[in-house]
Amino acid sequence: MFGVEQRLAERGVTADEMIAAAMVLYVPHGKTAAQAEEDLREKFKRYLRDPNVSSLLIGAILLEDELCSGNNPDISGDPVFLLSDEIIGMAIAECIGGTYARFEFTRYDQKKPGILSRLGPFLDDAIAGLIAGCTSRLYSECA
Repeated sequence: MFGVEQRLAERGVTADEMIAAAMVLYVPHGKTAAQAEEDLREKFKRYLRDPNVSSLLIGAILLEDELCSGNNPDISGDPVFLLSDEIIGMAIAECIGGTYARFEFTRYDQKKPGILSRLGPFLDDAIAGLIAGCTSRLYSECA
């Protein structure tokens, strides 16, 4: 939806990269790592088609382009006063996985495994939210 997969791929964010990041903090819940990776791939596919998740991801992409492209001297790196990036990430996580996903988001946001460590302030949180929502849903379905 909204060409979000293509827009993310142009920034180096692919399903393989997201799965690799997700698996760094994966906690086995009755599924092998291979099963979890397969399920996560399907969940990423599903939620990238969700209009709410896609619109939040597009918002993160546009904000990153607008505010973090180096043209804005007030924003460099990930300043502590910038909170909207965290809010977008939490919103994506909760949209997919509910309240539990918000706590899962914190784990990924703090550790920044894989691709998350290479993204800017909006995209790292948005993708962390996508991963957290999908992993949280995965865990809930295993219970």
